[in-house]
Amino acid sequence: MSWYAYCITERNAFPDLARHRRPMPMAGLNGLFGNQTFFFPAADLAVIVSEHLPEDAARIQTPEGQAAARDHARVISNCFNHSTVLPFRFGTTFEDDEALRRSVRSNQRHFMANVERLRGKAEMHLKVVVDDICPETKGVTPCHQAAGQEYLSQLRESATRQRERQSKARALSLQMHRMFLPLAEEITCKRTDSGKMLLDIAHLVDKKTVERYQNKYSTATIELKDCAMQLSGPWPPYHFVHRDQRSQA
Repeated sequence: MSWYAYCITERNAFPDLARHRRPMPMAGLNGLFGNQTFFFPAADLAVIVSEHLPEDAARIQTPEGQAAARDHARVISNCFNHSTVLPFRFGTTFEDDEALRRSVRSNQRHFMANVERLRGKAEMHLKVVVDDICPETKGVTPCHQAAGQEYLSQLRESATRQRERQSKARALSLQMHRMFLPLAEEITCKRTDSGKMLLDIAHLVDKKTVERYQNKYSTATIELKDCAMQLSGPWPPYHFVHRDQRSQA
């Protein structure tokens, strides 16, 4: 039987299921396409899975895939309410029981280290939008259409704009770090189609400090009047599971 994998969790966090050695159904929790989820024990860990039928792989690639992605996140969030979780990437499958056990066994030490590192932690997600300090000039010939001296000049101007944007983004992200004091952070910055700068910030925090973090956010929205901010969370620590773990899984 093939398995669809949602996340790795601590076996002892589910005492009613932890004593079993075989996959056990999880009551009241369905996964992708309404499939029953199972608690799959593997040493001190467990993998939350559901049956994966051949037709399910094709359905993920259809418009149903968006609903499936939400179901994937829902199952992980449900488990996150009970235990530390290491989320799998959407679409992760294993051919059979042995393939799943082999994957966990070969990465056991790494998985356990991540569980210890992320125990009691949650992810808060900030989106910060500000005006671009270097808006594109209208009416200028695009670089790929320019030639000669004009081309070189536009390259220099583009590089200057990019450096100034990066400097602005670093200053703003540092300001956010000082304000929220996260345990760890992941930040990306891009220019939106509307000509704004968007900072996408993931902060790792202790679960017990979430309310304090939310209070700081309320203060920040008042103090930073030139920023449009949006907060979501707490979430499972999607951005803080080691990247090599995600790729191996």
